Amino acid sequence: MNMQELGGLVRKRREALGLSQQRLAQLAGLSRTTINLLEMGRLTDLGIAKVNDLMDLVGLTLHAQFDEHLQTNAILMGSRSASVSYKEILTPDELLTALSTGEIPSGRDAHVASWLDEASLKLVVSSVELASQKTAVPPKQIWKHVNAWARKFHSPRQAWF
Repeated sequence: MNMQELGGLVRKRREALGLSQQRLAQLAGLSRTTINLLEMGRLTDLGIAKVNDLMDLVGLTLHAQFDEHLQTNAILMGSRSASVSYKEILTPDELLTALSTGEIPSGRDAHVASWLDEASLKLVVSSVELASQKTAVPPKQIWKHVNAWARKFHSPRQAWF
């Protein structure tokens, strides 16, 4: 759930409870402007403690769940992400083998560099997890491969350093 979706839910609950934005703000210990920005989808961050307290106040719950769809398709999605700018593609099998062995297939350095720099970190994490599950290589070893590639390709992404 993102802040825009949360804002819509809070608005529906506030209205169902017969509360004005001002009254909800007072009850939640927030400003009316904060409530308004949240409901309009223009608030970028509120902090987990305040979100949790506000949701509890209006009878909503926040729960985390494992994104199984992303995890099961991470290698496929990662190979596609790595291949967007190239005529030749990095296949899912090539990415899986590279992650598990640390050896990048010939002619695929640019693909892996793109994957490191441009794929969402969520996708990278899921790819490492799936590669570990499929190959029985410990995730810590796969992360060593990823970090070595980041150094080799001088990745500008701060997450690797």
